[in-house]
Amino acid sequence: MSAVELVHVEKRFGEALIVRDLSLAVDPGAFLVLVGPSGCGKTTTLRMIAGLEAPTGGDVRIGGRRVNDVAPKDRDVAMVFQSYALYPHMSVRDNLAFGLTLRKLARTVIDQRVAEAARILGIGNLLERRPKQLSGGQRQRVAIGRAIVRDPKVFLFDEPLSNLDAALRVQMRAELATLHRRLGATMVYVTHDQIEAMMLATQVAVLDRGDLQQLGAPLELYHRPVNRFVAGFIGSPAMNFIDGAVEGQYFVAPGGVKVPVPGLAPSPKATLGVRPHDVQVGPHGLPVQAVAVEPMGWEAYAHVEGPAGRMVIRLEGRQAAEVRVGDTRRAVIPHDRIHVFDGEGRALQHPATPHEVVNARGE
Repeated sequence: MSAVELVHVEKRFGEALIVRDLSLAVDPGAFLVLVGPSGCGKTTTLRMIAGLEAPTGGDVRIGGRRVNDVAPKDRDVAMVFQSYALYPHMSVRDNLAFGLTLRKLARTVIDQRVAEAARILGIGNLLERRPKQLSGGQRQRVAIGRAIVRDPKVFLFDEPLSNLDAALRVQMRAELATLHRRLGATMVYVTHDQIEAMMLATQVAVLDRGDLQQLGAPLELYHRPVNRFVAGFIGSPAMNFIDGAVEGQYFVAPGGVKVPVPGLAPSPKATLGVRPHDVQVGPHGLPVQAVAVEPMGWEAYAHVEGPAGRMVIRLEGRQAAEVRVGDTRRAVIPHDRIHVFDGEGRALQHPATPHEVVNARGE
């Protein structure tokens, strides 16, 4: 039985269709991340699970029970918001206990749950402080703790880290991953940040303009995207794309681009995709010129222009240290590391994953 299941769910606001025929299942203990650009319907989907929005069509099920007509407080879910939503006049202890007090639980039970949540999150020394005395990361821990004390069936997170600075986001991502392993709870998490999705999720659902594009494990989406949108959204820096055609056994594009694609049927419109770290730099290949360089220390990302248009190339070591804007290099696109998409953006070919390469070698 799935912890959360959406069955042909649809949401309209007037004439605007925000979520279209969405079906997916979240197994008990899974960490599902809903990811996509702004306006894709991910937060609306989360709010329908929480009961803060009513679906226009379809069913929302939690623990096998249809909850379309069940009030949010009776769905046994806990939601963590982007804005923390703490009561400023209450101490951390009282913020954690407030929901349990409203449910009229025994004081001993409330104290026990508050103490356990504080221990898990490392905020035991903050219980007597008010929210204004806390840092952003501490406030977010309190907001998460308020969800933990409820001991819900499902945790819902609505972009909880977006208000934090970059360093604190990295720290909190690691803490959320640890928290999920420790609690073994079902979590549904909304973000526009695909790095968060890749780090946290056991499953990722990629949405675009209300449609589910792909559902799968993070590395499955990275290595085997079903379409050009997913390929370009998952991975940082984003995949490079070259528009051209499949002629004979080759992908060809203006400027001398010719890459073997054995087994593909001819197509007058096709797109080749290659990730920045798969593009090789050597003595032969397409001439490209660096128009921008992002030095990262041991590595650098060179934005280059050439016959294939603009691309990003990941460089390491001496190459990373030496490249400068205006420098000319030669870029090679390895035929065994490319993705090919048809004129509608559907995947036609994927490179072998590292796992498949190992298996093919019998190692």
